[in-house]
Amino acid sequence: MRKVTVLPKSKVAKREKIINLLLGSSVIILFLIGWELLFQCKLVNPLFISSPSRVVFAEIAIIKDGTLLKHFLVSAKEFGFGYLAAIIFGFPFGIMLGWFKLLKASFGPFIAALQATPRIALMPLFIIWFGLGITAKIVVVLLSAIFPLIVNLQVAMSTIDPDLVHVARAYGAGRWQIFRSIALPTSLPFLITGLRLAAGRGLLGVIVAEVFGGSEGIGYMIEYAGSTFQTDKVFAGVLVVAVIGISLDVSLDRLGRHFDRWRSDTAVH
Repeated sequence: MRKVTVLPKSKVAKREKIINLLLGSSVIILFLIGWELLFQCKLVNPLFISSPSRVVFAEIAIIKDGTLLKHFLVSAKEFGFGYLAAIIFGFPFGIMLGWFKLLKASFGPFIAALQATPRIALMPLFIIWFGLGITAKIVVVLLSAIFPLIVNLQVAMSTIDPDLVHVARAYGAGRWQIFRSIALPTSLPFLITGLRLAAGRGLLGVIVAEVFGGSEGIGYMIEYAGSTFQTDKVFAGVLVVAVIGISLDVSLDRLGRHFDRWRSDTAVH
């Protein structure tokens, strides 16, 4: 009889992860090779699209001359302040909307209307109100990032089992104990999802704000390169934005896994 070897689940998961990584990398590499070949065979107009090799050289050039660092620091400051403000205001407001039904009934339609309004449509007003400085971009990031947080936390509060809250109160648990032991662990997965969505929306918000009303930042760098037909620098700027977005998402995903362990420990205790 033939002996069948059963691999542990951890090894199977690791093998699947490696295979998925190889497949994904292969597709990207083949795409870049095909793109480069089209350019080298002069099948595309270099005025409208650059090649991967030129994009790499452009990336190295803007790193060496300090252009990338200068614009990156501006965008990082605008995004950082706006994202932090979204967390400070969005977290408690989302919790309260989900916890208090009267508050949800009062502010729900207003929040839905604001969420449906494209932030870029409000950019002319932000420029009139706050000027062309950093404040207008921070407001755009704030309004772009805050709604995923509010909505996800509101949903988190609505998923709490009322019977669990009644039992906790029957055993003499106060509001803070109920919030810490029941509401907060329940909201954590929704909070991390909200933070990841908010980071993506906020990053998009700061780039768009800089494109339409900025004189510094990565968005402005991309817009200026496009207006002067420097397509290699356009792609270089887009690549930077993509790397930043992926880095933020991976970091928040790891943070979520860390909090999942804390959530499990809280549930046990």
